[in-house]
Amino acid sequence: MASLGGPPSVETLYGRHGPRIRRLCRLLLRDATEAEDAAQEVLLKLVQERHGGRTHDAWDRWLTRVTVNTCRDRRRSAWWRRWREDHHELRDDHLTTAETPEQVALGVETRGRIWVAFRALPARQREVFALRHVEGFSTAEVAAALGLSEGTAKRHLFRAVHRLRATLGGER
Repeated sequence: MASLGGPPSVETLYGRHGPRIRRLCRLLLRDATEAEDAAQEVLLKLVQERHGGRTHDAWDRWLTRVTVNTCRDRRRSAWWRRWREDHHELRDDHLTTAETPEQVALGVETRGRIWVAFRALPARQREVFALRHVEGFSTAEVAAALGLSEGTAKRHLFRAVHRLRATLGGER
């Protein structure tokens, strides 16, 4: 554990950010097993960062950026492309352990349409949308976490929302 006023321990950081990291990996990778492996890779990077004596003012932003980059690396690898062709994509029931009343009300068909539309977004738009609307980051936080300008983050978010609305039949 961290001493009073000292930097947080690995256990504290992962306890605080681990569920969010796993959820983000599942959203970006679309496969629960691969997402869990990616989350463990992020944990390893966190351990290396802390044991190297490095500290950050905003661990949440650092962990988000490392998580997104880890997921990007896995998506880009030739192994990932071959593996994904042979395996099923993430089912929406992997994202939570207990369904909320809102999820039950949405129904299986509607959730399926939403997932198809979300998976059809380009990777950068999925990342921006997930951080902004699933993780609740502000646009400035999304930009900082992804290493984008705020205007670029807004543009990707606008395009993602526009494409989702068009695909799902909402207002333009």
